[in-house]
Amino acid sequence: MQQVLRNAVVAEAICEVDRSNSYYIQNPYGSQPTAQLQATDGSYSVSAWTTNEDSLTVNNEVIYAEHIYDFERRLAHFDLFANRTDEQAYAIGVGVDKYVLNNLCEDATGTYTTPAGGFTTAGNWTTILANLLSKTAGYADNYKGHFLVLENTDLVGVIAAQMASGFNFADSALRNGLVSNQAGVDIYVVRSGTFVDETLAGEVVTNVGHRVFGVKGVSTYCMPGGLHFEEKGVTAKTGIEFVTFGYVGFKLWTQKAGLVVDITLA
Repeated sequence: MQQVLRNAVVAEAICEVDRSNSYYIQNPYGSQPTAQLQATDGSYSVSAWTTNEDSLTVNNEVIYAEHIYDFERRLAHFDLFANRTDEQAYAIGVGVDKYVLNNLCEDATGTYTTPAGGFTTAGNWTTILANLLSKTAGYADNYKGHFLVLENTDLVGVIAAQMASGFNFADSALRNGLVSNQAGVDIYVVRSGTFVDETLAGEVVTNVGHRVFGVKGVSTYCMPGGLHFEEKGVTAKTGIEFVTFGYVGFKLWTQKAGLVVDITLA
């Protein structure tokens, strides 16, 4: 059976992922010390320090359910049940991806506003890339690599700029949204409408006209046990009802929030 047109999902490529059975991840941090540079005399002052709590709590779920009549399953010339469970799993994946990307953008403490025309103006591309890289330059975590997540409509200027410089594109169909790597930045593309002004699982996000850039692996999304699946009979109906679901939580760790940049399109 032909699949629905599927969107690329990229959250797993840019975040740490925890699929253990943990519903709470604790990651406290201490205050940052600053060494004192002085002439040699052997004296020093004792500084106070504090410990701060930082944690990820799984408090959301993503879910989808359907019913298949027995005659539908038996009369179909393909495995209808396998197809629908696969489509449900995909729908869950897209939902988690949208949730993670919007919260990543929302929680970033780095900010950048593009020149007028944003990514759709080819002449802006190298300037934007250089400015974004300067936002995280000098931090030790840069070795983890950088990412930039755009929507498909942004590629108008990016493609034109890269073609003009003879830059080669990766095969996005095989690399899950990865379009290319330039200046050490992995460029991922999601479909238009991924960055939204909505309430996602009770969390308000305002990301229309925004994109996100940053260092990989400084945020975590947790999905305890991965996907879960249940099937059950339904009263007064033949066939079965089946549901695919998962629990999800996300955290851009406080100490690393400056390594992720909320981009505003001008």
